[in-house]
Amino acid sequence: MINYKRMMQSVGLCLLILLGASFAYAQKSTLSGYVKDASNGEVLLGASVYLTELQNGAVTNEYGFFSIKIPNGQYTVKVSYIGYKTVTKQVNLTNDQKLNVELPEEGQALETVVVTSEKQDANIRSTQMSVNKLEIKTIQKMPAFFGEADIIRSIQLLPGVTTVGEGASGFNVRGGNIDQNLILIDEAPVYNSSHALGFFSVFNPDAVKNVKLVKGGIPAQYGGRLSSLLDVRLREGNNKKFEMNGGVGLLFSRFSVQAPIQKGKSSFIIAGRRSYIDLFFPLLGGALSNSSVYFYDLTAKLNFTLNDKNKIFVSGYFGRDKIGLDVFGFNWGNATATIRWNHLFNDQLFLNTTAFYSNYDYQLGVPNDTDGFDWKANIVNYSFKPEFTYFANASNTINFGGQAILYQFVPGTATFTSGGNSRDISLDDQFGLETAVYLSNEQSIGDNVTLEYGLRYSWFNYLGAGKAITFGDAPAGERREPVSSKEYGMWESIQEYGNFEPRFSAKYMLNRTSSLKLSYHRMAQYIHLVSNSTASIPLDTWTPSTNNIQPQLADQVALGYFKNFGENNDYEFSAETYYKLYQNQIDYIDGADLLLNENLEGDLLTGEGKAYGLELYLKKNNGKFTGWLSYTLARTERQVNGINNNSWYPTRFDRTHNLYVVGMYKVSKRVELSANFMFASGTPTTFPSNRFEFEGIVAPHNAENSRNNFRIPAAHRLDIALTLLPKNTKKRWQGFWVFSIYNLYANRNPFSIFFQADADNPTITRAYRYSIIGSVIPSVTYNFKF
Repeated sequence: MINYKRMMQSVGLCLLILLGASFAYAQKSTLSGYVKDASNGEVLLGASVYLTELQNGAVTNEYGFFSIKIPNGQYTVKVSYIGYKTVTKQVNLTNDQKLNVELPEEGQALETVVVTSEKQDANIRSTQMSVNKLEIKTIQKMPAFFGEADIIRSIQLLPGVTTVGEGASGFNVRGGNIDQNLILIDEAPVYNSSHALGFFSVFNPDAVKNVKLVKGGIPAQYGGRLSSLLDVRLREGNNKKFEMNGGVGLLFSRFSVQAPIQKGKSSFIIAGRRSYIDLFFPLLGGALSNSSVYFYDLTAKLNFTLNDKNKIFVSGYFGRDKIGLDVFGFNWGNATATIRWNHLFNDQLFLNTTAFYSNYDYQLGVPNDTDGFDWKANIVNYSFKPEFTYFANASNTINFGGQAILYQFVPGTATFTSGGNSRDISLDDQFGLETAVYLSNEQSIGDNVTLEYGLRYSWFNYLGAGKAITFGDAPAGERREPVSSKEYGMWESIQEYGNFEPRFSAKYMLNRTSSLKLSYHRMAQYIHLVSNSTASIPLDTWTPSTNNIQPQLADQVALGYFKNFGENNDYEFSAETYYKLYQNQIDYIDGADLLLNENLEGDLLTGEGKAYGLELYLKKNNGKFTGWLSYTLARTERQVNGINNNSWYPTRFDRTHNLYVVGMYKVSKRVELSANFMFASGTPTTFPSNRFEFEGIVAPHNAENSRNNFRIPAAHRLDIALTLLPKNTKKRWQGFWVFSIYNLYANRNPFSIFFQADADNPTITRAYRYSIIGSVIPSVTYNFKF
C-alpha cells in the first residue's frame, strides 16, 4: 500500500532542496571599485574590467569607477588599458566586494598581481561608435607646430574632422560648423578653443589626462550642440609624490607642478604657459618697440577623497590672448571654474553632481582721448548638473539626470569717441535658460547583442529684460526691416522652445574580434555663432534662439564595422558611414551687418543642410611602430532660400577627400621618430563668373548669383620629429629634447584665393594664392620632468 503522506513529505523535501539550490544559484553580488595608474594614483577612464568565465565585463566611467552585479562564484578578472600592462586577479565572490586595481605602465611591473601583455578589445565590445580617444602620451609624441604638443591640431588628424584651412581656429566634424562642437574642459564649456588666432589650442598638455571625441551615437546625458562632443579631462595631480614638468620652446614655455596634499587621498596640479615673442620687440625698434603680442593660460585642479563614498574635485582654467599695438588693442580669453561631487550611495548607485561657471570675453579698442573706440563682449554660463548611474545588473546600466544652464549674452558694450565727444552704441544684454532631463539604459541581450537607448528632453526659454523686435516680410535673400518691438521685464519669458531628443545605439558581435554597430541620435542647439568670415575669429558674436531665430536641429544615423586583428589585438580597423540632416541653419544676406547691429536678426536667413560620408580608420596600438591611417570621403551641403538661386550648395568647410597618416617609431631606448602626413581636398569659395569693363575700370560680377562655385587647390603637408630621451630614466630629473620640422617640403597650402587688378594694366585681373604658412618651420623644445 502506498504511503501518500510519506511520499508528499519526500516531494516537499525535494522541492525545498531544489528551491534552495535555485536560490543559491540565483544569488548575486556586486563587484565594484576604481582603476588607477600605479605611478601617480590617477584614475583611468574607460579601462576594461573583463571576467573570463562570463566573457563579459564592465568599463570604468569618467571617474574610473566600475560596478557589475554577477552570480557568486570564482572569477578571473582582467583589467586593461591601452599603454598599460594588463593586471589579472582571482576573485572569490560570495558577497558585495570592492576591487581597486592599479595598472603599471608598459615596461613596469607590480609584485602583488599577475601582469600579462593581453590587450583590451573595448573598441569592438563597447556600444559606443564614432568615438576616438587620444592619450596625452600619444599627442606628445606627434610632430607639432613649433614642437608644441597640441590637442586641437591632433584631433584634426582623426577621421571625420576637418578645418577650413591651415591656421584656422576651431574644427569641423561631419559637416558641422565650429560652433556645433561641445568642447568641455572638466565638464565646463569652452567657446574659443584657440590661442594665437588658431595656431595653438587652449589646452595645456601637461595638465590634460584624456581626450575623447564623440561624433555619433552621443549619449543622452549630453546635449546643446549638433555635431560632436570633445571631452577633455584634466589630470588630478600625483597623490603619491611630488612631480614637476615643463618645457622650453622657441615661442613659449610651460611649467606644471603636482603633489599630494594628503598622500593617497588628496592632491593638486597647477600648470601654466606663456608665449614670449613680444619680449624681443624692443630690440626691433620702431612701432613694434611698444607693442605686445602674447598669450598665457593657467590650469589648476584639486581633488579630495573624503571617504570611501565621497570625492570632491575643484578645477579651473583661465587664459588670454593679447595683441597690443600703438594704434589699437585687442584681447580675448576664456575662464572656467568647475566643482564636482562624486557620491556612492551603494555599490550600484553612483552620483556625480557638477556645477560650473564659464565666461568667454573679448575686447577691441582704439586708445585715444579725442578719437577712439572701445568694445567689450562676452557670453557667460552658470550650470548645475546631477548625473546618476545605476548598475542594475550585469545586463543593464541605467543613466538618468538633468541639467540647467543660465546664459547671459553681452553682444556689445561699446563707446565711440569723436572730437572728444563720446557716444554709447551698446546693445542690450540677452538671457536664456536651457534645461534638460534624460533617461537611458545600456542593455546586454545574450552574448552578442548590446543596446543603448534613451530619451532627452530639452527646453529653452529666451528671457528678458530686453526688447523683442518683429520683422516684416521681404523677398528671399533681402534684408527684413523691423515693423514693431516690445519691451520685456527681467526674467520675463519672450519665447520658449522644447525638443525631444531620442538616442539609440546597437552592437552585434560577429565573432570574438569583430562587431557591427548602428546608432541614431537627434540633437538640439539653442545658441548660435554669428560669423560670415572665411574662418572664425575671436570677434564673432554668440546669440541665443529668439522669437526670430529658431533652435538648430540635427538627425544623424551611422553604421559601422569594427575589427581587431594581429597578435594581442595589435591592430584595430573600423569603417563607418553616416548620414545627417540639419534644420534651421543660419546663413546671411549679401552685405549682412553682423557687428553691433540692433537689427541683426533681419539680416539672417535660415535653411536646411545635409552631410554624408565614409570614414576608414586603421590603427596600430602596440610594438615599436605605432600610429594610424584614416581616410574620409564626405560631402556637406546647404539649401537656403535667397542663396544660390534657392539650390543646394557646398558649405565653406566641405572637403571631399581627407587622408591622414600618423606614424611613431621607437628606434632605441633613447630615440623615437614620428611623422604626420595630411592631404585634403580644397574648400569651396565664391568666384566671379564674369566682369564688366568701363573706361578702364574692371568690376567683377557673379552672373549666376551662385555660392561656393569654385574650389581652391588641395592642401598637403608632411611634418617630422625626433625625440631624444634621457640616458638614465631612474634619475629624478629627466630631460629630453624634441626636434621637429613642420611643413618639411615647404608647400604653400592655400587658405584662400583673391583677385586683384594688375598695377601696370588695370584691365588685367590676376588671381593670388594666400597662404598662412608657406615655408619650412624647424623648431626645438626641451622638456623636463622631476
